[in-house]
Amino acid sequence: MSSCFERRSPATDSLTINLGSEEYADLFDQAPVIFAALRGPGHLLEAANPAFFETVGCDRDRVGEPIAQVAPELAAQGVIDRLDEVYRTGVPYRTRNGRLLLGGPGRQREGFFDSTYEPRRDAMGGTDGVVVIAVETTAYHHARLLAAEQRVLLEQIAGDAPLDETLARMATAIEALSPDLIVSVLLVDPDGQRLRHGTAPRLPDFYNEAIDGTPIAEGAGSCGTAAHRRRPVTVTDIATDPLWRDYRELASRAGVAACWSTPIQGADGRLLGTFAMYHRTPKVPADKDVALSAAFARIAALAVERHSAMEASRAAQEREREAREDLAFLLEASTAIASETHYSDSLQRMARLTVPALAPLCSVHVVERAQPQRIAIATSTRDGEELLASPALRAEVDAAVARVLASGATETVRTGDRCSQLGVTGYVCVPLATRGRAFGVLTLLVTGRPLDRRTIALAQELARRTASSADNAHQFTDRVRLARDLQAGLLPPELPRIPGATLAASYHPAGEGLDVGGDFYDVFPLPGDRWALMIGDVSGRGALAATTTGIVRHTARAAARLLNDPVAVVAAINDALARSTTDEDQFVTLVYGELRRTASHLALRLIRAGHVPPLVRRADGTVVEFAEPGRLLGIGPDPGFRACGVELHPGDSLVLVTDGLTEARSADGEFFGEDRLTGALAAVRAGRPTAAALIESVTAAVTAFAGNATVDDQAILVVTAT
Repeated sequence: MSSCFERRSPATDSLTINLGSEEYADLFDQAPVIFAALRGPGHLLEAANPAFFETVGCDRDRVGEPIAQVAPELAAQGVIDRLDEVYRTGVPYRTRNGRLLLGGPGRQREGFFDSTYEPRRDAMGGTDGVVVIAVETTAYHHARLLAAEQRVLLEQIAGDAPLDETLARMATAIEALSPDLIVSVLLVDPDGQRLRHGTAPRLPDFYNEAIDGTPIAEGAGSCGTAAHRRRPVTVTDIATDPLWRDYRELASRAGVAACWSTPIQGADGRLLGTFAMYHRTPKVPADKDVALSAAFARIAALAVERHSAMEASRAAQEREREAREDLAFLLEASTAIASETHYSDSLQRMARLTVPALAPLCSVHVVERAQPQRIAIATSTRDGEELLASPALRAEVDAAVARVLASGATETVRTGDRCSQLGVTGYVCVPLATRGRAFGVLTLLVTGRPLDRRTIALAQELARRTASSADNAHQFTDRVRLARDLQAGLLPPELPRIPGATLAASYHPAGEGLDVGGDFYDVFPLPGDRWALMIGDVSGRGALAATTTGIVRHTARAAARLLNDPVAVVAAINDALARSTTDEDQFVTLVYGELRRTASHLALRLIRAGHVPPLVRRADGTVVEFAEPGRLLGIGPDPGFRACGVELHPGDSLVLVTDGLTEARSADGEFFGEDRLTGALAAVRAGRPTAAALIESVTAAVTAFAGNATVDDQAILVVTAT
């Protein structure tokens, strides 16, 4: 029998579990992943985050409807069949880069997704629904298609394909990826004064004929002005922009309303033409449109220069040979670098590929913890490694790297006397930059011939491609890791096996976004065939709550193995909190106990520190509350705890909960309370209910009383003597 005061309470009828949407909403509303919880064999949409509604293209009021009605287009694509199989078999299903057509007729779009279909278990272990978590990889997929098309174009250029075919394929590829764009390429006339038609497959013939011969001058539309200024020109509304005053009627007849033009320039800065993207309605270009224009302007430049080299004199033929080698190198190098899935691996691969193709020595620096750090070197000889380790050379290169990181511009340097004595005659530092920010520097060092323009241009292009690949790998890895961590957070921890007892636990988090809650529980073995168990609640949420939870759990596990006294263990936890907390309002409630098995029963010693009182449901259905008081932890020294003895005979159950259950509110603001909690435990009619059955009864009662909202974390831990 207990050595503490007991209080009996009435029973209530048991109810089935009805998980609500709010337990998921707070966790996933701000997440960059797509999340949906489906209930029952009909896959009713029970909960979803904003990313799901935006992706599917429906409103939040569709919650409660079968997914086949919310997005009927999914049925014909096999999605409903997959959900049926996961619900029926309980086996998860995963797919990578799966293609889906979303939206109804007239607004359909293609998307690609990495998806996981997980069966959702009820308290009895059965499947009551399916949870879908997905990461959209459409941009990544399109980027791969774009890269593949760029490789094909580069191969065409390297293979001496006719210029008009290469330009036409380039325009067609862009328009296939972005059907709302119309591409045009104009080439500089041999006299350097006008622009001539290069390609524009989707512009009317009368329009192409009219602009053939556009002067390179200010006010000559977007293209003539961009060629004159030697920088991009963006016209978002042709009807009102003064640059189109002389061409406005022509544009209206052709059905174009916006034009963004980028000058095509050779490696030596010579103007070769313009690359333009038209739109049929007034429009401001997005970042991806600007990047697309810049990328294909460079490819067009390569194509035009290649064509010019084939028609030039003997000197031009030599430049053609070098261009072929450069293209082959860039194609091989960029493909190899893009194949690396990790950030640092891609940069190390870049360093190895530059030696000896571009220079005999190479180093790569990146910014880590706000300081440039050298993360890779490449040399063709052992002597080169020793040379790069020279303090004099490292000091000079480090200074140049700092300047390039600050300016974001390439810097070519002739070394001083001390470095020349080491055999290094010069080096070039090229920024590795994405989204307008330099995060690293590629440095090539030469020991003989000087650095020429060709080598510098190749280094710049290689750095540009590598920076993009490394940045994409970094972002993609982060998103995959986040999706995996969120999915792992849905799974309950495993409980240990204790001879003579069965255990069950339930945890439903609340909070906003990815904030960490403060509720926790733990069960772990102790010396002498004993077991420790605890349940607690840390005030607040977020990083501080997570840190405090860690202090409690780790201190308990460490102290319990050294101190054979629950009072001493809780006192150690209180001392650790008093030393570590930085917030005067931070406190912890806790129930800590130690359990041992006797020949006839389980004997426990419990300490309650400001927590919801422990309950014991006896085998005959009565419920006993252990009301031994105790102060909160972390608010002062020596709370003066006293252990309470509890005996669990076969069929008896110890029930520990956090205040997220007792303080759950009904629609009119009333608390669920401890009386309803004890009533839910007494309501289980089975002679000796399992620990899981007791949790099911409590969860159902709370849901019936408070509805589907979960405004605070809810944790339950049950130990049943067998």
